Amino acid sequence: MIHLWTALALVVIAGALIVIRSFRPAPLPAPEPWTGPLPAASPPAGMALYQLPTGTYENRAALAYRGGSFGDLRKFAATAVLVRHPAGDLLIDAGFGADVEAHIATMPSYRRSPHDLGATVRDQLRDRNYDPARLRGVVITHAHWDHVSGLAELDVPIWMNAAESRYVERAKDASVFRDVARGHEIHHYTFDGPPYLGFPASHDVHGDGSVVIAEAGGHTDGSVVVFVTLPGGGRFAFIGDLTWQCEGVTLRAERPKLLRMLADVEPSQVRDGLLRVIALSGRMHVVPAHDVHAYDPIPEWTAGSYSGV
Repeated sequence: MIHLWTALALVVIAGALIVIRSFRPAPLPAPEPWTGPLPAASPPAGMALYQLPTGTYENRAALAYRGGSFGDLRKFAATAVLVRHPAGDLLIDAGFGADVEAHIATMPSYRRSPHDLGATVRDQLRDRNYDPARLRGVVITHAHWDHVSGLAELDVPIWMNAAESRYVERAKDASVFRDVARGHEIHHYTFDGPPYLGFPASHDVHGDGSVVIAEAGGHTDGSVVVFVTLPGGGRFAFIGDLTWQCEGVTLRAERPKLLRMLADVEPSQVRDGLLRVIALSGRMHVVPAHDVHAYDPIPEWTAGSYSGV
């Protein structure tokens, strides 16, 4: 008979080996590339995108995707995106706010990362004399702290679907959202549109196909992908945290199993969403929320770059 302590040691060793293996490269099966037509869109003249970086935090590539190096210490983006549209502008996520130190302090110690705070979205809008009446609200890809911290300084509606509303009522990881959303109007949108590029349902914000929110639960209950089509045909997919870095798409590398268990409410749904995005990546520019280089094709909002519509 195996001694109890020997059995426990074997269990611990086996668990450690499983964890170690989960960090090794293991590309997902390659999905068939999307070869069908892309959904019709009629983006109006004057529509544009701008990135509003609000800061970064540090993390290891090995913790972001399978096959990443523990020696690769990266800056993870906390960037909002301004979608300018004649019918009213939207922000995608809100980045870091002025109280980000307090928001990070709400996290367990093992999840607190060194970070750099830049100008908040509110300050960037104000410094460029942006008319706040143009802003219809903030579409959050999901309600985790590093996507919503900046909401505290923005007096605009928060766009949220029913599944994410349920998530923020119960989830510990939504405590920062519950704090910063206090007093905000919540704009409840529904997925009243058809399946969109493989995702099960959609919401066309302006009715012209230029900004479409697609249901992509799994990271949180109501996490979404926001598809944007610009005049001239450029297309973007803002995928939130389906993957944290571009290698999730280019290498078909999901998060290590331990991180999937910690980060995702339904890892299998995240995998399905990631595979859909991989299939689309040859047809549009995919933007994982925390990859600083994914924002490179999107101009920063500098003096003189925004003239209004």
